[in-house]
Amino acid sequence: MRFQSDSKRLTAFHLGETISIEAWGSDALRVRATMYPQFSSRNWALSEEPDIYPENIRIVIGDSSAEITNGRIKASISEAGILTFFRDGKMFLREYYRNYAGTLSKESRCLKMTAREYKPYTAGDYQIIQRFESSPEEKIFGMGQYQHALTDLKGCILDLEQRNSQVSIPFAVSSLGYGFLWNNPAVGRVSFGRNITEWNAQAAKELDYWLTVADTPKQILDIYTSVTGRAPEMPEDLMGLWQCKLRYRTQEEVLATAHACKDHGVPIDVIVIDFFHWTYQGDWKFDPKYWPDPKKMIDELHAMGIKVVVSVWPSVDKKSENFGEMAERGMLIRTERGAAQTYDYQGDCVEIDTTNPYTRDYVWEKCKKNYYDLGVDSFWLDNSEPDYVKYDFDHYRYYLGPALECSNIYPQYYSRIFYDHETALGNQHPVNLLRSGWAGSQKYGNVIWSGDVPSTFEAFRDQLAAGINMGLAGIPWWTTDIGGFMTDDVNDPLFRQLLIRWYEFAVFTAVLRMHGDRGPYDIPPLDDRDFGGGYLHTGQPNELWSYGEDNFRIMKKYLDIRLAMKPYY
Repeated sequence: MRFQSDSKRLTAFHLGETISIEAWGSDALRVRATMYPQFSSRNWALSEEPDIYPENIRIVIGDSSAEITNGRIKASISEAGILTFFRDGKMFLREYYRNYAGTLSKESRCLKMTAREYKPYTAGDYQIIQRFESSPEEKIFGMGQYQHALTDLKGCILDLEQRNSQVSIPFAVSSLGYGFLWNNPAVGRVSFGRNITEWNAQAAKELDYWLTVADTPKQILDIYTSVTGRAPEMPEDLMGLWQCKLRYRTQEEVLATAHACKDHGVPIDVIVIDFFHWTYQGDWKFDPKYWPDPKKMIDELHAMGIKVVVSVWPSVDKKSENFGEMAERGMLIRTERGAAQTYDYQGDCVEIDTTNPYTRDYVWEKCKKNYYDLGVDSFWLDNSEPDYVKYDFDHYRYYLGPALECSNIYPQYYSRIFYDHETALGNQHPVNLLRSGWAGSQKYGNVIWSGDVPSTFEAFRDQLAAGINMGLAGIPWWTTDIGGFMTDDVNDPLFRQLLIRWYEFAVFTAVLRMHGDRGPYDIPPLDDRDFGGGYLHTGQPNELWSYGEDNFRIMKKYLDIRLAMKPYY
């Protein structure tokens, strides 16, 4: 084992592996390890310049071991390369090691299991496995949104994958007084077992994680967001009701709904224009047949004090006017085998590669011309995982590399198509709605909702755990489809009871938004357009008064309560 150091970093060299432990923020350390000659330059979620206090950093190198201290956190590394972490001098985390070599009797085992394992990946790089000793009494929170009812994640196995209704935010808050960021967007898995904790990246060039210690979860999150970015303040004029349904099909329907809200005494801050207001996916513009004068519509809504949100999908139909150019210029996700198709709802589509900066500029220019310049206030970035035909991540490749290596950061780049360009134009408070996110997404004005969840009490219970753990993963702007997304019969008394309970919960979440795909589908289609998946339906009405007078009275009461709370936000 050989060591070297500088003012803030301890580096160890062992059996071809380079291990770096670096002071990175207040009472925090960043750990990287690689079998390559040097580290990459990527900071991933660690996007903010860390506060460094040289007087708090102490590095001691001995004959066969070394340690680095940054304020309240310390890491030591043994002659076998085993890392141990201390909070105020007390150990809180240690790597799992069961091999012959080692100076401690506990390390001298014959299992031939090391703390950091690099398995060659056939397409290059490594599958990297990081193991830690487990504390059975520990409780673990955060990690984003998973569709289960568990708030304490100890004992859970979590896939580190973005899927519809699953949002992987790999930041954990421990009851032992530390926070842990898996700073790696690779597809993988974490097991918080009682006997072992194991993080797995299916394809990566290097190991990268970050830790901090503090006395409370609030303090841990404060340090975490100081290095990953803080959520901006939610604009006050978005704190009321967001009105939405599966599809408002025409500008007449949108305006009629806005006026009906006024007539019913229901103030709304936002109205949302959902999918297939466009011609083909990837055209990113209003269909002039059904939206003949969108600017006039938007101006009228603005005059009523209502902001306009428009849905933008990442899918590009091969019939789109933009497909040929985007394919030619390498702006779309590539497939490793067979024909190029990544999405098949209502068309034969390939999704945009948001990790490509040229793609981000191109899509913004289209959306700016066809939406933003008309007065559209915000964007609903749906299918932002992205939503694949099948989640075979080894089949897809991005500008940044194989999807196995970086797919989890896709939704963050998707939001930056809009956040980066809007802020460049002087909009200092962009707010956009997404179905997914990653570590650090909070700084890009993301409101994340919990996806297309079913309309059941079981799913409702899951959202309570999801919302708590999203907040503990650093994502404060989070919401749900009130009543769930998929409803067979809006007249079912059980659904209406669920809707009211869900609404009463949603009143106290960051964003209050009515949305859902409401059956039965007995409303005649407006047109005969068929994009390859059958005719488009609109769903049943989803305004507060749509569910009967008694339910309307309850929802209106709770809306008034929320609006009365505005001065306290």
